[in-house]
Amino acid sequence: MSGPFISKIDTLRPAFGFDDISLAPGTDTIDPADVDLTQEFCGIPLAEPIIASAMDAVVSPTTAGVLRGLGSLAFINLEGLWFRYEDPAAQYATIIAATADKVQATFAELYAAPIRPELIARRIAEMRAAGAPVAIAATPQAVGKYADALIGADVDLLLIQSQVSSARHIASGYAPLELSEFVKRAGMPVAIGNTTNAEAAYALMEQGAAAVFVGVGPGNACTTREVLGIGVPQVTAVSDVAAARDAFFAATGRYVPVVADGGIRKGGEIAKALAVGADAVMIGSPLARGSEAPGGGFNWGMAAPSPTLPRGTRINVGTVGSMEQILHGPSRVTDGSENLAGAVRQSAAALGVQNVRGFRNVEVIYAPAAATEGKSWQRGR
Repeated sequence: MSGPFISKIDTLRPAFGFDDISLAPGTDTIDPADVDLTQEFCGIPLAEPIIASAMDAVVSPTTAGVLRGLGSLAFINLEGLWFRYEDPAAQYATIIAATADKVQATFAELYAAPIRPELIARRIAEMRAAGAPVAIAATPQAVGKYADALIGADVDLLLIQSQVSSARHIASGYAPLELSEFVKRAGMPVAIGNTTNAEAAYALMEQGAAAVFVGVGPGNACTTREVLGIGVPQVTAVSDVAAARDAFFAATGRYVPVVADGGIRKGGEIAKALAVGADAVMIGSPLARGSEAPGGGFNWGMAAPSPTLPRGTRINVGTVGSMEQILHGPSRVTDGSENLAGAVRQSAAALGVQNVRGFRNVEVIYAPAAATEGKSWQRGR
């Protein structure tokens, strides 16, 4: 636009996703055996920076134990099937068998069943018996409603997760959850998500967030970006929130981990997320392909069951092998979707990175052609 007028389009800020960037090797390389991917996340040791998403198709009390045995961490969804039904096997079978034209109605019907507070203690006991830390995810509304049951339970980590989290939520029809007050009385680490905004993330850290999850709509089974028109590509979103984390640490001395939640399909994307500032990634669909996953080769978004405005769908991801194969290999494919931890380790070695935080010293370049350069014969196979 010319003349004295400036429109929003004139000042559009560019934003980048994983396909837009590449990591540039530097002067050093190291042996993969010397790469240390371990860290402590909100008091829970991790063998690699990979966390399982709180999706019904991915996490059950049993699979939480499986993933823990592999060095990962899994969140279970307080508003999912496991807290609505004593044994949700029949409900899973119904979802898996539903035809495409009936699946949304099936979601709406099955998830209309009330959450049963007595199942909270039962699922916690089942997770403990499986050897898993008790990590539970819930919306602010559910946390407000079941706060006493959660605080009185033996929960290791609570994730208050909504489509977009902010430090101040305005609502005329109900009393919003006061985050800072809840965090003070929770008696457990409370992570908060999701956001894509540095200022919002900083405010959540000020209110006591033990970790901040980043991502609005990038997941394979999520349709938020199409339905609502909102979201920021993950590379930009994670980088912005990581900058807020670093500023908060400089001001307070308290370090708040940042988790890239969604949009991760392959090991290289995990490495890229770490390079732009993430401490870990949360993945759903890659793990839904595991033989232990309760979704039977399907995945569906957490907002898919909404009876009025679904923002997720059921996708057929297939079953490719065990969760161990997906996380630790050996990989039977060449696209980076298996042996995710091994791919991160190899990436670190090639970049001269010794640990997770070391990825932040790697040069990140704008290179949208990096994935396709010279690959025409691969695309033609």
